[in-house]
Amino acid sequence: MHELAVTRSLIDLVDREAKKQGFQRALEIRLKVGAYSGIVPACILDLFPYAAKDTAAEGAELIFETVPARFTCPDCGWEGEIERGQDACPRCQSTALKMTRGREFYVDSLKVE
Repeated sequence: MHELAVTRSLIDLVDREAKKQGFQRALEIRLKVGAYSGIVPACILDLFPYAAKDTAAEGAELIFETVPARFTCPDCGWEGEIERGQDACPRCQSTALKMTRGREFYVDSLKVE
């Protein structure tokens, strides 16, 4: 379960920023999660309260925003989003699609006090 490691890394990041920026605690943590990132927000939400105990992240609200996947076709130049499970370019049917967005996972912002 890599979500536990991800959750701990998130809390470590908040603690480092608290020390660096001088805030006491995070109130809100906004996260960007790519549709193909492999991150399961529900698991992080379940683990977070336990892992964040006695840290600057304790009690913070986690807000997840999904980043949709985008692809480009090197054969015809098409760019856009496609349905999950579709494996061919909607314009030329090439299967050489390249993902240009959708694997990211990062903290977008912190609301602190």
